[in-house]
Amino acid sequence: QVQLVESGGGLVQPGGSLRLSCATSRSIRSIYDMAWYRQAPGKQRELAATVTSDGMTSYADSVTGRFTISRDNAKNTMYLQKNSLKPEDEDVYYCNAVVFQVSGDRGVYWGQGTQVTVSS
Repeated sequence: QVQLVESGGGLVQPGGSLRLSCATSRSIRSIYDMAWYRQAPGKQRELAATVTSDGMTSYADSVTGRFTISRDNAKNTMYLQKNSLKPEDEDVYYCNAVVFQVSGDRGVYWGQGTQVTVSS
């Protein structure tokens, strides 16, 4: 079964940096588009950044210039470098990916989320 696992969350002071990782299982055939979403308690989930299989990226206005999304296709891993963190960046971050499985099926998968806390 395809699994997405996020890591790298934690506590950071305002202005600090974190790098989130999203690793996929080895039993996949290929990964298409990948994305990072974030969600605060009581609010709807929002798209923060995306990266296509060709490496094209896009960002929400709120994170442009501070966040950088990237991927390592050989390792089936996606990253989100987060700089100049603000209190409003304190959310649970979820990895999302469109995956083409070894079986030939394709689907959309979500990770369990990793908490990012921005506080002094």
